[in-house]
Amino acid sequence: MEARAIAKYVRMSYIKLQPVVKLIRGKDLDEALNILKFTPGKGAEVVEKVVKSAAANAEENHKMNPDNLYVAEVYAHKGPTMKRWRAGSQGRAFPILKRSSHIGVTLREKE
Repeated sequence: MEARAIAKYVRMSYIKLQPVVKLIRGKDLDEALNILKFTPGKGAEVVEKVVKSAAANAEENHKMNPDNLYVAEVYAHKGPTMKRWRAGSQGRAFPILKRSSHIGVTLREKE
């Protein structure tokens, strides 16, 4: 049995989320939450929120024991990019890319 949670259109680059996601892949639920709690940065807060949501889904929807859960899959993929323009000197325009990402977490029970 597995429980999932997905956060879409998170206003942060997936490149900044990749190191945080790699820290918790394959870890127990409690250990993953502790790692995220003490990891600095906004990316850890967002991923922690998704992991907690997946844990709540596991408990409420699938009646799984939270002590036996581990992070089976976790990813941060590229989302859509908003393109904006910044005025430059002499009539030029410089692009501003506001990136977003999709974060997904899958929790499974240990056998």
